[in-house]
Amino acid sequence: MRGTPPLEIPDEIDRFLGMPNPAVIACVRPDGFPSSVATWYDWRDGEILVNMHAERKRLGWMRLNPKVSLTVLDESWYRHVSLTGLIVRIEDDVEMVEMDRLSRRYTGQPFARRKEKRVNAWIRPRGLHVWKDGGRFTAGSR
Repeated sequence: MRGTPPLEIPDEIDRFLGMPNPAVIACVRPDGFPSSVATWYDWRDGEILVNMHAERKRLGWMRLNPKVSLTVLDESWYRHVSLTGLIVRIEDDVEMVEMDRLSRRYTGQPFARRKEKRVNAWIRPRGLHVWKDGGRFTAGSR
């Protein structure tokens, strides 16, 4: 959906998504059932980056049906952000540039398994749900 304008993300949510929080991504299997797994993600320029091994079944499912959701958790899961969206591009990460960026974001180190073939998927959000357990949602610093 190249012509779709970017989803408006409030500043506090943008800051929260910019932090290395734990996340869960869900996609739709060919049999119609959802599949969800924990994942590293990055938030950049209004899009979500995820990276996976090239042989993951979910990569094939994402190619068949680009509708996904990502839930990003705070230290207390009573405060979280869920985004629904479409995968707008899938690219091989031949030099592991994006995988290294994700690994450094979460571990402080480059990705260790250098022989794996990795693939990037870029998600453009179309919907947003914020849970804040009462009170204002504010992105704290870690």
